[in-house]
Amino acid sequence: MQNKSQISDEEFQVAQEKLKKLSDYYDSIVVGQSKLKFALVSSLLADGHILIESVPGLAKTTAAKTIADAVFGSFSRIQCTPDLLPSDIVGTEVYNAQTGKFDTTFGPVFANFVLLDEVNRSSAKTQSAMLEAMQEMQVTIGGTTYKMPDDVFMVIATENPIEQEGTYPLAEAQTDRFIMKELLTYPTPEEETEILDRIESGSMKKKPAVLTIKDIDEMQVTAEKVYMDHSMKQYISYLVDATRHADTELPTELRGYVRMGASPRASIAFMKLSKASALMQGRTYVTPDDVKGIAHSVLRHRIELNYAAVADDVSVEAIIDAILGKIPTP
Repeated sequence: MQNKSQISDEEFQVAQEKLKKLSDYYDSIVVGQSKLKFALVSSLLADGHILIESVPGLAKTTAAKTIADAVFGSFSRIQCTPDLLPSDIVGTEVYNAQTGKFDTTFGPVFANFVLLDEVNRSSAKTQSAMLEAMQEMQVTIGGTTYKMPDDVFMVIATENPIEQEGTYPLAEAQTDRFIMKELLTYPTPEEETEILDRIESGSMKKKPAVLTIKDIDEMQVTAEKVYMDHSMKQYISYLVDATRHADTELPTELRGYVRMGASPRASIAFMKLSKASALMQGRTYVTPDDVKGIAHSVLRHRIELNYAAVADDVSVEAIIDAILGKIPTP
């Protein structure tokens, strides 16, 4: 593919060096979980939020904190519960008896990296407060609007797929705001042994930052300049459109299971993450493999299946595989 990127050789080299520093820092703290590393770094380059689904204990918090520490960014963790209030996240106004006025106390959402642990345990009202922060890059406290950090603001939300009691499923408007959804699996025996060795030797302790928030801003600008051919944009559009016409685009045995397809935000996510993926793999242009490699992460939380799919044990992953097999690769 012809390279028409606007990235200079020097800019590309600097970006690759920064990406290597970030990757090495991550690997020095987190064992395995390469899918999680790719998801976090690519979402960071694409300036998006990420939804992670896994059982407890798979290093989600450690990985998120590691990325924040690597770039000297502020980090906050919010444990979501049914009684969590919007003010617990965004902040509130507290009356000051000495001045006779209300002082604004900012909540934990005012950080570069915000980890929402078990986000589906919070109420719809609390989820909507986070939606404003993610969507509008602002929050409202006592009728006054406050802007979020204008450099890097990334929400990393987690869900537990096992426990469903006492949970509030995320609304479509909420899930659509996450640029991708990643599924994590257990580490291999070899990786688990490495975890034990590192804990015993004390090598998993926090280390000095290797990058800055400004470095991330610059890498995001570089990622935006990665070249995407018109044929790649058409390919993305056809993939997303196929989710909306599943009854005609999918094989006969998979028709009648999709209740709602992906919105145009899926196409935008495809473009941004494909460019980030290309840059992470040392290229200044997007290939079909970049698009295919992120297809499941981009679409799995945007395609809604009906009850028939649940009854017949049809997964959204099977739907996405069928779409990838149906749409010709440019």
